[in-house]
Amino acid sequence: MTRQKRSDDWGFPRWRPYGAKSRDAARVRLCDRVGCDLPGDRPAPKSPNSKERWYFCEGHAAEYNKNWNYFVGLSKEEAAKRAAEEEAGASAFRRSAHYQWGGPGDGTRSRDEMRALSVLGLDSDAEYKEIRTAYRQLAKEHHPDLKQGDKDAEQRFREIQAAYDVLKAAEERKTGKPA
Repeated sequence: MTRQKRSDDWGFPRWRPYGAKSRDAARVRLCDRVGCDLPGDRPAPKSPNSKERWYFCEGHAAEYNKNWNYFVGLSKEEAAKRAAEEEAGASAFRRSAHYQWGGPGDGTRSRDEMRALSVLGLDSDAEYKEIRTAYRQLAKEHHPDLKQGDKDAEQRFREIQAAYDVLKAAEERKTGKPA
């Protein structure tokens, strides 16, 4: 009886898939973007409502899809049907938001805080000192006493004040003392 030799094939994906019968290197499709040497493993439609696909690397797929409108050329009913189908496939992500897995940023700030930071023109990781400085600067710029009769400046000042109130309350909750 002949004893079988143990295989040294660990199936590293770089060379071949697991359990491959052949020991030849696996063929890798390159990115369809001219001059790119990365693997093209992200499919993107060539035109709206088409089955044909380009295959890009992650960076080029993001660039290609940035301004893509999947609803172009569809009637309102068809667009609504497609949107409903896509939402049905993303229900797990929507449910995960309840557990703050799908929330904004790293989960340390609420959506209201993120909106408030965008009103003040700050990044999501801004410290309270930066928030206070940005608030004071914007409040001085848009204060109704400086721009009397300007309704836009008045509205902008209200938005800035509301954003600061949200962030101030969050800071007080976090530290346990008045900000």
